[in-house]
Amino acid sequence: MIQWQDLHHSQLSVPQLYALLRLRCAVFVVEQNCAYQDIDGDDMVGENRHLLAWRDNALIAYARLLKQPGEPVVIGRVIVAPQARGEKLGNRLMKEALNVCANHWPDSSIYLGAQAHLQRFYRQFGFIPVTDVYDEDGIAHIGMARG
Repeated sequence: MIQWQDLHHSQLSVPQLYALLRLRCAVFVVEQNCAYQDIDGDDMVGENRHLLAWRDNALIAYARLLKQPGEPVVIGRVIVAPQARGEKLGNRLMKEALNVCANHWPDSSIYLGAQAHLQRFYRQFGFIPVTDVYDEDGIAHIGMARG
């Protein structure tokens, strides 16, 4: 059974913050062999929220939702832990993330910078490309938006 948490950054406990940063580092830095500054200052500002999925006290999926006044919501750091892959959890994570957006920012458009090879995955949730493919930290990305 999966327990979902939609938390404003001020609601994160130290263990929750540690777990999400650990998972992000394990996948985005180590697994993808991409040295970049994951802790970018955006985790703890404004209306930003963190969507966490837990099973057996382990963080198995996560997404960060950034919201600045007058700007679209930005969904980022979308991740499924290696031990939970193959369960279609990415689909559920995106559905939950879109629900969080609808609950907190119903009138806002949504943007994400997708790894280019995942365009088809995000298209099923209504996202369309709005930029050309670009390099971000050595990985091909594409900007995608949903109205």
